Parts: sequence; structure tokens; C-alpha cells
Amino acid sequence: MSTPSLANFIRKRPALLRWIQPIADWYADAAGYRKLGLRYGSIALRNRKTPIFQQYVLMADDLIPEENDTVLLALKRLPPKEAYDRVFRLRRAFQCSLAHQLLPKDQQTKPEDDYLYLTPIIKEIEAEAQERDDLETMVFKKRKEQQH
Repeated sequence: MSTPSLANFIRKRPALLRWIQPIADWYADAAGYRKLGLRYGSIALRNRKTPIFQQYVLMADDLIPEENDTVLLALKRLPPKEAYDRVFRLRRAFQCSLAHQLLPKDQQTKPEDDYLYLTPIIKEIEAEAQERDDLETMVFKKRKEQQH
């Protein structure tokens, strides 16, 4: 389920991060997910080389399709409050979309409240599946007995 990402490449290069940051901030605002109350999944990063508090947009956790078994399992592993909040955000966004309205400023998702909540669980499930596959395909070779 993981999508290819340039995030780690960009994070390791402070000059590139400073150049990309305004574009990422603009995109997060222009996408409008936060104006509908959805979480877009910004990660607040503190780059040790620069004291500037930075954000980099990765993926929209509220918009991950649920047709995948991995995502369904991740949704089952969510804490009950987080699962309820997710459904509430999706229903409220759908209602706003039907009415062609945005949420009032005080109800919109603030960048500091916007965090990844589903992606870490999905990555954990994928790692478990990979480990299971590795264990199932393990080949054992019998040692030859040494003769005296």
C-alpha cells in the first residue's frame, strides 16, 4: 500500500527542503482538505541543521481508499476514538461537499492538529506481512555430518 515518496530524499537535503517548503505549504492550503476538516497528513519536522520549524506534506490519511485488505486491517486497529473521529471528518466533509460550502475557520483542521494516524499502522502491517512471507519462504539446509 505504501506509495513511493521523495520525503526522505528531501529531508536529508536542507537546501532542497527550504526550496520545496513553500510549494508544499501552498499545496496543503490549496488542496482544501483542511478547509473541509480532513487531515491531510502533514508531518512537522525539526531539521537539526536548521532551527526553522518545517512541515512537509506526505499523504492524505483521511483519503486512503479502503478497498485494500491492509487498509481495512489498519482501520480495525485504530483506537475507537480515532476511528470515530475519522468517520465524523469524512461525513462532515461529504456534507460540506454536497452543500458546496467550506467549514468555518474555527472548525477547519489546523496544521498543528494535522498528523499521520493511519500510515504508521499501514507500514506496521506491511512489515508484518513481509516478515511472515520471509519466514514462510525460508529454506533450511541439512548439515552434512562430519565423519571422524
